[in-house]
Amino acid sequence: MKTFLTSAALALVLAGPVAAECYADYKAKRDEPLKLIYGVAQVSDGNCSPGAAEGELAPRLAADGWTLLTVLSTFGPEGLEERKASAGEHFLRY
Repeated sequence: MKTFLTSAALALVLAGPVAAECYADYKAKRDEPLKLIYGVAQVSDGNCSPGAAEGELAPRLAADGWTLLTVLSTFGPEGLEERKASAGEHFLRY
């Protein structure tokens, strides 16, 4: 029995962690002239809540001159396709 448990534990370690995917949809703006966008971005699994995703996305967007207005939601890969057309050029850009 001990050998079985050791083998099972070793198999789990060698298999590695299951990679979960987390995405956030957001609204952002630029001033002068005012421009508003809707986008979708991948965020780290540890930031897979709207509040935590804001902290990760705000600096990414700011580096390109955007101000994050809000993170609408966070979701897994199953929600990507339905948001792709709406996000347009901002789909997985940041």
